[in-house]
Amino acid sequence: MSNLSGFVKRIRDIMRNDAGINGDAQRIEQIAWMLFLKVYDAKEQDWEFSEENYESIIPEECRWINWAVDDGSGKALTGDKLLDFVNNKLFPTLKGLEVSPDTPIKKSIVRTVFEDANQYMKDGVLLRQVINTIDDLDLGDYEESHAFGEIYETILRELQSAGSSGEFYI
Repeated sequence: MSNLSGFVKRIRDIMRNDAGINGDAQRIEQIAWMLFLKVYDAKEQDWEFSEENYESIIPEECRWINWAVDDGSGKALTGDKLLDFVNNKLFPTLKGLEVSPDTPIKKSIVRTVFEDANQYMKDGVLLRQVINTIDDLDLGDYEESHAFGEIYETILRELQSAGSSGEFYI
C-alpha cells in the first residue's frame, strides 16, 4: 500500500457507491470489522507457528484466509454469495461464539468485537472490492504494519469527530 490517505480514499470511494452505507460513521464501522479480521488472521498464523496445539476460536470457514482472500482462481466469494455468507454465516457465527471466564482474551476478543458490529454493505461486488483492498495490506511488512497502526488511529479519530452523520475527508 503506497500511503495511508490513498488506502482510506480508495475504500471510501468504493463504499460511497454502496446503497447500504449512509455516512462516514457506517463506513468506519464497516472498515473496522474487516481490518480486525485481517489483523486477527495474521496473529493467528503467528500463534499457530509459535504455540503447540493452538486452536482458533473462529471456525475454519469463517477465518479471513478461507473466505476473504482472493487467490486469483476465480473461486472467491463475490456478489450475492458473498453477501449471503457475511450476513447469514460470518456475523451470526462470530456474534455467537461461546466464551467463558476461562476463555483467553486473545480469543474472546473476537466475540466482543462482533457483538455490536454491523455489516451495512448491500452490494456484494463492492464489498469484494473493499475486502480485496484491505487484503492487499501486507502486515508482515514493517512499513505497512506501521501504516496499519496509523490507519486504525485515523479511523478512531474520525469516528469520534464524524458524529452520527458527519463526513470527514483525508
